[in-house]
Amino acid sequence: MRLFRRDILSAQPEKLYRAWMAEFKTPFFRSYLANDPQLVDLVLKERPDDFPKSGRISEGLRPLLGESVFLTNGEVWKRQRRIIDPAFEGGRLRDTFPAMKAAGEAAVARLAGQGGYVEFEEEASHAAADVIFRTLFSIPITHDVASRVFSEFRAYQRTQPILNLGAFLPLPRWMPRLHRRRTKDTARSIRALITGLTKERMADIEAGTAPDDLATKIMTTEDPLHGGRFTTEEMVDQVAIFFLAGHETSASALGWALYLLATHPEAQERAAAEAKAAFAAGEDFSVMGRLKFTRDVFREALRLYPPVPMMVRETTCPEVFRKRPVKPGAQVVLSPWHLHRHQRLWDAPDAFDPDRYASENGRACLRSAFIPFSAGPRVCTGAGFAMVEGPLLLAQMLRAYRFSADPARVPRPVAHLTVRAEDGIWLKAEKR
Repeated sequence: MRLFRRDILSAQPEKLYRAWMAEFKTPFFRSYLANDPQLVDLVLKERPDDFPKSGRISEGLRPLLGESVFLTNGEVWKRQRRIIDPAFEGGRLRDTFPAMKAAGEAAVARLAGQGGYVEFEEEASHAAADVIFRTLFSIPITHDVASRVFSEFRAYQRTQPILNLGAFLPLPRWMPRLHRRRTKDTARSIRALITGLTKERMADIEAGTAPDDLATKIMTTEDPLHGGRFTTEEMVDQVAIFFLAGHETSASALGWALYLLATHPEAQERAAAEAKAAFAAGEDFSVMGRLKFTRDVFREALRLYPPVPMMVRETTCPEVFRKRPVKPGAQVVLSPWHLHRHQRLWDAPDAFDPDRYASENGRACLRSAFIPFSAGPRVCTGAGFAMVEGPLLLAQMLRAYRFSADPARVPRPVAHLTVRAEDGIWLKAEKR
């Protein structure tokens, strides 16, 4: 239990990178890791209602996320998605592009004159948080409230293990969850700041002065089936997960992508040349269509270092997995970390190879063994958003700087809320 809390990735046996399924026994429940693509499809795509999100994993996240779309199930979740999804449809991505681009330009400017090796996870977090605040509330990270939320969230992330006591023991609802005091304090502080932003935006909407950003779109959308909008409390839950999913996961992927390029100079120069040519042809949304190799670099970072390393579902009725009976209440672990590096699925699974997606194996695995955003009805609503943001920020940084990695500090991935480097990712940015 102590090893799982400290680093869930290193707690896994090496043979899981070849296994189609594995069973993990505890005194209280059985857990099944599913690497078989047919099992993954069954749980995520074919019968998702029969495999709701496990309450065990949500135990550790409720102080911050409440009843957000990331944690809910059933009809509550379906109503939330009906209200949220329209804000992230294709046309809206074009609308958010200028705000993303402005955040990237600010990130490039912050790197100027730093010199030496810099801890880049923090830089990536700063840039991704800036994107979220600009696209969600039309305010930059330098805004006082945005800056305070960012600061408090970094403190929260470092106090929150991926698993807490409730993940192991079947605790009744009334029993205290024994969250660390610092975890509860920072969660309360973040939610108070988000509540202020949300109330202010609701007042602007009523006055007719609200900007046309993601927050306004979500807060003015009614449930098309039953009517009604999000209340302030509901919106605070959703903003908390937008910030977690849209900032923490994007920062993780961006940091690892820059590290991979820093350790593969030929790929870095190729991406930098593509970025320079793409922006020379125009700096509007059309630039995204010209960043094909950069997109594959970002995709490869998502494969090797999936920001959310494991997803947990729960069985609600008797099942048979690979001829083995599985009882209701069992935990089903879907692990992008293992699936993306599976030795019987991917060619050279541990190698960084952005060109693999042009191969037959790469295309097949994209369809059957690549789930950084989950899949099926519960696929991350911001997946399209992330696949614009990541390649765009990469391209903006690469056309301005050449990155090299500190050979004395090789990052070791560990799972906190997302896959991060235990002692950070140390890179040097030299102006081109």
